Amino acid sequence: MQDLAGLGFLDRKQDLVITGKPGTGKSHILGAIALRACLAGRFVRFADLLAEFHAGLADGSYEARMRRWARHEFVVLDDVGLGQVPSHGDAPTAAHMLWNLIDRRHQLRTTAITSNIKLSAWGKYLGDATVTAAILDRLAMTAVRLDIDGPSYRQHLARLRAGEAAPESSDAEAA
Repeated sequence: MQDLAGLGFLDRKQDLVITGKPGTGKSHILGAIALRACLAGRFVRFADLLAEFHAGLADGSYEARMRRWARHEFVVLDDVGLGQVPSHGDAPTAAHMLWNLIDRRHQLRTTAITSNIKLSAWGKYLGDATVTAAILDRLAMTAVRLDIDGPSYRQHLARLRAGEAAPESSDAEAA
């Protein structure tokens, strides 16, 4: 984690892949790293990539948008695979769009990804197992991998709130 906080992975043009169950802090960690990069004067782009590219398909600016995204020093893709993305006729699948970006950036710039989905299941969610395998092959080559295996912080907070509410309701019943 200290190496990530030091941002050396950006200089080495290593990708970053953080996976784990919901609520384990993946987005929080990546957001903190992205903020640290911004504070260090690094250019960071953080957005909904698929929505951006689908908008580009709709208005004819897909290739220009892809070139723009490929140039950014540090691209952050949060929650890849969170929802299945349906294909639209002959438009590229989510896997093809992600492949296009990863391939253009591979070993040239850093891409950071978080996902609740195990990497082995990405093909199902991105719509093309073969293209997804190519994406993961490139990421595996240089990526720093974090797999967070722990309880959900949100569930922990919910249990705490439920525990705090229980004494109040039992006091009210006793009165």
